[in-house]
Amino acid sequence: MSMTEANGSILTPDRDWWRGAVIYQIYPRSYQDSNDDGIGDLAGITRRLPYVASLGVDAIWISPFFTSPMRDYGYDVSNYRDVDPIFGTLADFDALIAEAHRLGLRVMIDLVISHTSDQHPWFAESRSSRFNKRADWYVWADAKPDGSPPNNWLSIFGGSAWQWDPTRLQYYMHNFLTSQPDLNLHNPEVQEELLAVERFWLERGVDGFRLDTINFYFHDQLLRDNPALAPERRNANTAPAVNPYNYQEHLYDKNRPENLAFLKRFRAVMNEFPAIAAVGEVGDSQRGLEIVGEYTSGGDKMHMCYAFEFLAPDPLTPKRVAEVMHDFERAAPEGWACWAFSNHDVTRHVSRWGQHVADKDAFAKGLASLLMALRGSVCIYQGEELALPEAEIAFEDLRDPYGIQFWPDYKGRDGCRTPMVWEKDAVNGGFGEGRPWLPVSPEHLPRAVDRQETDMRSVLHHYRRFLAFRAEHPVFAKGEIEFLGVEAPMLAFVRAYGNEKIVCVFNMSGEPHAAPVPADLGTIEPLSGHGFDSYLSDGSIVLPAWSGFFARLL
Repeated sequence: MSMTEANGSILTPDRDWWRGAVIYQIYPRSYQDSNDDGIGDLAGITRRLPYVASLGVDAIWISPFFTSPMRDYGYDVSNYRDVDPIFGTLADFDALIAEAHRLGLRVMIDLVISHTSDQHPWFAESRSSRFNKRADWYVWADAKPDGSPPNNWLSIFGGSAWQWDPTRLQYYMHNFLTSQPDLNLHNPEVQEELLAVERFWLERGVDGFRLDTINFYFHDQLLRDNPALAPERRNANTAPAVNPYNYQEHLYDKNRPENLAFLKRFRAVMNEFPAIAAVGEVGDSQRGLEIVGEYTSGGDKMHMCYAFEFLAPDPLTPKRVAEVMHDFERAAPEGWACWAFSNHDVTRHVSRWGQHVADKDAFAKGLASLLMALRGSVCIYQGEELALPEAEIAFEDLRDPYGIQFWPDYKGRDGCRTPMVWEKDAVNGGFGEGRPWLPVSPEHLPRAVDRQETDMRSVLHHYRRFLAFRAEHPVFAKGEIEFLGVEAPMLAFVRAYGNEKIVCVFNMSGEPHAAPVPADLGTIEPLSGHGFDSYLSDGSIVLPAWSGFFARLL
């Protein structure tokens, strides 16, 4: 029995709960500060769980809260089996799990196992000599005869992926910061230890994992150079355009076939527990969907994965949505996707795609409904339900090393990580009394939760309405999808599951539009409860700007 199984949980075991689930991502530093030190914490999350449950989501994903020197704000772990004191204690985590389960929320945690912090005891031992018991736990290599790095691999955070260590007189590999050395998963002992970490948190009661940088776990043992990437194939899905990381085809520093066997081992541990699921982050600009297909095929690896197609800067158009969904179906016919428009690593989508949109609320509502109507599971990022725009952060307030490295051409990730705004007129928007680790955006305050709660036409209430609408129709969680041939700016598709078929039509523009009902659909019955003022009139579907229309096919 798990530590929370007897604590009043209303959850019932369901191994398929993840298929079509809506998952709410919480970035703990910025959600709720319970002790006024300026940093959000686990007790703060627990305090706000009734709000999360009121949205109607199925689960939460909590970004890393493990012990860390915070060079990359928790994505550099120095102890996988404890909570960093700034976030609280293991007892606080147990209380969070119990409260989430009482409210009917499942809890997924963010496991970062491609690399650790350089402050992790494993790395301290590994770098101490070439002959200790953990000497091969990280990726070490000799210099070339001229002293230069072993090959041309690049770090996502800029520069070489190799850092010289004066004690071992060798280079170690780091796909990210120099303070984030890569683990050597070719070593069986490393795999065993990581599987033990997985089991530790499963026994503590978690319902699943988000696996950070899942396609970075293995490297080419021959350390072959990556080939150059033709300019026309470069894009900024995985790294910003100013980063030379985009100049290589990353064949050898990630995406290695050896990962499939490890993912099967990881899945086997999850299968020892009831109703566990994992979603993997696939960071690759050329083969992202193909890798998602590999990692989610066969029912013996990941339950679901996401790539960066909808997290990229590319404008979201009807054509783009249909292309991504068709590409996924071709690349992953057995797989399952988890779609997101925003997260803690990218510019918030209201700003990324809606810079020139006049009615930001209508835009946010339309995109939210589109996201939740697509085939796949869904991740919603905290504050998205308030239509928060990207915050402007002055250089002197920056915390993200990525942004500091490439400023001002790339401003980093701090703009999407600012504190959640709960009360417009409270100190720091209700986040906490202490000075926040990142400034609260004045532009966010009018969109605070307390202001939107009192306005039934707010974006927040639209999210609640549409999540309830989605829950009423299992076709959205489980059904197939077939796109219809309609002209832009319209997007239309049919979701089908069992005996139910629902046609979904979206106006992806800032002007009202009417479109004839496709002749081959037959009789349709408009559905209500989704929050839009669209309607059927004389054989045409009439949609306001950025709205949707939903009807049952009879």
